[in-house]
Amino acid sequence: MAAAPPAWGVQYTLRLPTEQAARAVAAELAGMGHRLTAVRLQDHFRFVKSSFWYGTPQTDPELEGWWNVFSMAVHSGHERMALEAFLRDERIRMARVARAHGGFHHGSSEAHAETMERVFTREGLVHEQDGAEVPVPVPLSAEPARPPAAPPWPRIEVGEPAMLVRSVEAVAERMYGSADDPPAAAAWLLSEDFAFGESYGSAYEFLGDLADAVAHQGTCTDDTVEAVPFLAGLVLDDSVPAGSRLILLGDLMRLAATGPSMIVALADRTAALDAPWQEPAAVELTRQAISREVPELLLLRNRDSEAIRFALAGLATVCGLRGLHVRERLDAVSAPVHTVRADIVALMTALVDDDPTA
Repeated sequence: MAAAPPAWGVQYTLRLPTEQAARAVAAELAGMGHRLTAVRLQDHFRFVKSSFWYGTPQTDPELEGWWNVFSMAVHSGHERMALEAFLRDERIRMARVARAHGGFHHGSSEAHAETMERVFTREGLVHEQDGAEVPVPVPLSAEPARPPAAPPWPRIEVGEPAMLVRSVEAVAERMYGSADDPPAAAAWLLSEDFAFGESYGSAYEFLGDLADAVAHQGTCTDDTVEAVPFLAGLVLDDSVPAGSRLILLGDLMRLAATGPSMIVALADRTAALDAPWQEPAAVELTRQAISREVPELLLLRNRDSEAIRFALAGLATVCGLRGLHVRERLDAVSAPVHTVRADIVALMTALVDDDPTA
């Protein structure tokens, strides 16, 4: 007989404007069956003399005087992957609870329930219900049916790692000459340590390191802005394999979409603080830098694969470019009806046409 899967724990963090609101939320979560719920002032440990954080600066000045609710829910009877749709619904439910009390859902973490209960910080604990669980619906929430994928485009190779590294080094040397004053994203490629370092096992591993050098963990900085022409130079260089150029275009698209993604991710926080959204300067400057490179990319890559042409049209759309025959490029994409690709092309077309209804 197979052993039952271990119970799964999820800790939610909700941020509320007052202690009264935080305690009301904590009581509501306990009523839902959450096992452990704690309420603490924002940056509580800054005021605890025995804490490492005592006397340190406020980590989020906008939330000075706010309160946090930390709450642990336990679910049993299913493997983690089977709970995916259910846990997504739970995160939505937590956001609604916070929103109803003037706050916002800040995030969540997961682990086996036994581990999470052991490490849960009980400072400010207001509700403890030994053995409590949040029931899982029967049947479990199911993932929505997705449209079928379109026929795949012909495979394009990313290239051997050693060859790709040499190509990227050559572009860096051509653009910057030496390691004296290039942006951080290229400086490591021109350093002596890198030249004599261990070889990469795959092109994907190297491209991952390159993306992290440009924007560590996806965060745009001044170094990211300076590195944009370098990434564009790699896409334009014929010695860089087409598959690697496609990955680099994906990196540029993620960077260009950072601002809009932040607007969505922080919408509840923005509303709770009743403050206008202010895009970080580095994020805006990164998108502007990418927009300046897109016209040349569109003009020089017409001979590439349809996958790359599709990615370029997407990049132009994310950057808000309406000219340069972007619409015609979208119309030429092979996107059979009722497929995921058709949905993506329809969204991109609505953006290019500035049609909010579509």
